[in-house]
Amino acid sequence: METLKGKIALITGGSRGIGAAVALALAGAGADIAVNFRARSEEAERVCVAIRNLGRRALAIQADISQSDQVKKMAAQIERELGAVNILVNNAGIARQLKLEDIAEADWDEHISVNLKSAFLVTQAVLPQMRAQRWGRIINISSTAAQTGGLVGPHYAASKAGMLGLTHSYAALLAKEGITANTVCPALVETDMMRANPRATSSVIPIGRFGTVDEVASVVLLLAENGYMTGQTINPNGGWYPS
Repeated sequence: METLKGKIALITGGSRGIGAAVALALAGAGADIAVNFRARSEEAERVCVAIRNLGRRALAIQADISQSDQVKKMAAQIERELGAVNILVNNAGIARQLKLEDIAEADWDEHISVNLKSAFLVTQAVLPQMRAQRWGRIINISSTAAQTGGLVGPHYAASKAGMLGLTHSYAALLAKEGITANTVCPALVETDMMRANPRATSSVIPIGRFGTVDEVASVVLLLAENGYMTGQTINPNGGWYPS
């Protein structure tokens, strides 16, 4: 059922992992997809091929979304080639696991810039398109680390916690304009980022296993389809952080 037919979705960090799964889930519901990537052009193109095989339009677009000039160019290109963005999934992020005593100012600045500042920049860039249509979905991919501290470190946890406040503010300010804003906080999910963390173990998950990217993508799809849910934090975390 093409519940999102005619909608244009932008997925940041959409070339692999959760981002790629989200792109395919939204395309399966009828949306055309812009797949943002920073360096993995071949992987982004493979995702686009899969989207086109579903009968939807797809655009792979390179941009470092922590840089405002690149974000503005990206938003303009998507509008020219696909149309105005209706659905934004702020998924791009980094997670460099460090010992507490080894976290430097540069590590803090990098995580805040890539994980949090980028979500603000991209949202601000596409928001005029959503407001003009009086329809939009802002979906921020945070982490259980925002709620528990997680396994990576305070630099990562703080960047992901900031997304919760960002979501709450957009939700309150835009509710009367047909635009919703919600956050998804996955726990340990089977991705390259998770596998690179030596502390990642399913023993911390009450269900006893890692999550899958498709399980996260199904939550994003729900939020994209639902116009009454806003300002919420959804937790596909296997019971790690009951709420």
